[in-house]
Amino acid sequence: MSVLDLARPEIRAMQPYSSARMEASGGKILLNANESAWAPVGDAGQGRNRYPDPQPAALIEALAELYGVRNDQLLVGRGSDEAIDLLVRAFCRAGQDAIAIQPPTFGMYAVCARIQNAGVVEVPLAANFALDVDAVLAAITPAVKLVFVCTPNNPTGQPIPHGDIERLAQALRGRALLVVDEAYLEFADTDSVAGLIDRYDNLAVLRTLSKAWALAGARIGSLLASADVIGLLRRIMPPYPLPLPCVAAALEGLSAQGRTSAYEHIRVVRAERASMAAALAALPGVREVLPSQANFLAVRFDDAGGVYQRLLAEGIVVRDVRRYPNLGDALRITIGTHEENARVLAVLQGVTA
Repeated sequence: MSVLDLARPEIRAMQPYSSARMEASGGKILLNANESAWAPVGDAGQGRNRYPDPQPAALIEALAELYGVRNDQLLVGRGSDEAIDLLVRAFCRAGQDAIAIQPPTFGMYAVCARIQNAGVVEVPLAANFALDVDAVLAAITPAVKLVFVCTPNNPTGQPIPHGDIERLAQALRGRALLVVDEAYLEFADTDSVAGLIDRYDNLAVLRTLSKAWALAGARIGSLLASADVIGLLRRIMPPYPLPLPCVAAALEGLSAQGRTSAYEHIRVVRAERASMAAALAALPGVREVLPSQANFLAVRFDDAGGVYQRLLAEGIVVRDVRRYPNLGDALRITIGTHEENARVLAVLQGVTA
């Protein structure tokens, strides 16, 4: 059974849109896309009067090398959110199919499903926020076409063991596509599961340049999957998803100098995360600092609402995650610079003293 048998038959059969850039390339006089013949003011040779390549070759090559996959196993789009949306639209029939998630987790999985009018099967994480593989597999019905797991998980920060992910991929083969969100993997002590894609055609991996690579404003995310899944999603992806300035920013970030900077900042975040976790845990009024392998800490407080307001009054914005299951007393604090982290601790010492 091919993984494409899980996808919507009408998507597999449809004639995709063919853009001018896809139909022809090269040439010196471009009169096939109804673009302006004149560059805009301030263009400085960037060619912003022309449509960008749908999947820029240089960026695909750089990302494929970074993530250890073949070029035809990678789709690049506007953040991981676009890949999530494309997956749901390609695999879930409105009013018939469903996804499975493990709350508390990233909210866009469920949002994209509900926009598509797909069902959402929730299998809560354990009390310690570990993934219960047996519970997930027991909840899978024939309607479930996508199973999303996040490692390290957002908003709690815990990674999922590779053995659990491979067990899911193996058990779901022929039943559902397993989508592993690795948005925070660079901050973790574990490796990507992308190396399993050649073994399991029902495994897909989400990656992003928004976190460790400091390019949240450029909105560059990737889906790593079998060439068949990538080809399917390209059929329904908008024709020109990546603005030229964003592609340029990504290539600069992935340059040798960009990589040196990113790796140094990852080292700082990991060190600051350990220091912040210890300092927060020692404060009165802090119930628990959840173990994290991401660039944030989820912290339980005696009065999370009061702490949130006090930080806000001091110009410090953290994430209130009390609406998430089993996090009714928690805030999520991103690891900032040493000075920013020190300021958070100083304010909290005033709050909890």
